Amino acid sequence: MKTYEDIWYQSSDGLRLYARDYSCRDPIDIPGTPILCMHGLTRNSADFSSLAQHLSNSHRVISVDQRGRGNSEYDSVIANYKPMTYVRDMFTLLDTLELERVILIGTSMGGLMSFFMCAKQPQRISAMVINDIGPEVDPVGLNRIKSFVGNAEPVTTWAEAVAQARTINEATCPDFNDQQWSDFARALYKDVDGVPVLAYDPAIAQPMGSAEPGAAPPDLWPVFEACAGTPMLVIRGAISDILAPECMAQMHLRKADLQSVEVPRCGHPPTLDEPQSRTAIDQFLGGL
Repeated sequence: MKTYEDIWYQSSDGLRLYARDYSCRDPIDIPGTPILCMHGLTRNSADFSSLAQHLSNSHRVISVDQRGRGNSEYDSVIANYKPMTYVRDMFTLLDTLELERVILIGTSMGGLMSFFMCAKQPQRISAMVINDIGPEVDPVGLNRIKSFVGNAEPVTTWAEAVAQARTINEATCPDFNDQQWSDFARALYKDVDGVPVLAYDPAIAQPMGSAEPGAAPPDLWPVFEACAGTPMLVIRGAISDILAPECMAQMHLRKADLQSVEVPRCGHPPTLDEPQSRTAIDQFLGGL
């Protein structure tokens, strides 16, 4: 059963963009600050389905499809596929919904966007949950991602889609069972007349290989330090090849009140459905 409402809105440059709106289900207490969930490079709003339903017990939760992903329109200007464009889209969404303040939950690229959003308009950001990303992106993981984004062979059946998703991502999710791989594929691909098709524009990969900063700006420490006054929880996969332990340690040094948790036997990124992630998120939000 569908547990959210569809949001359609227009970007400042005219694209039709999409988000899911999970209304707060608690009819008695005053709901908490709305939460904005932002996905990783090739992902979409479906990644947060379980978490959003959980958090909507006490918060309104908005889960987005960035341009070029999911139900959002693809961009004919490939150079627009970069974090600062997505950040502009997110502020357009918040303005459209008349949300003055939000809590951000950002996975990978969505975490980078969170840093930018907080640095740009700190008065609108109450807190941040950053999922497996930091001001430095480990080149090992970045090169791994570059190797498959936009390069996957077409599939013709859902069994092939699940197998392909598993082949590409098994090293980062070593404990996934068959159902989890099926759910993973169902969120990554969309059904087009019975055929699974990746739910993102292959062109999103092009800025990553250009001279533009693209998906991984080289130095975000000044941006991270601009977020010093905002409560922050960082979740790291214990075997992540994107957020290195050294970067995590530096984040703690530069932000003394930073909270963090490590998810065992998990690579980049955690799903946020793990018990360790859920407990950490609930405790963090409860302590705000």
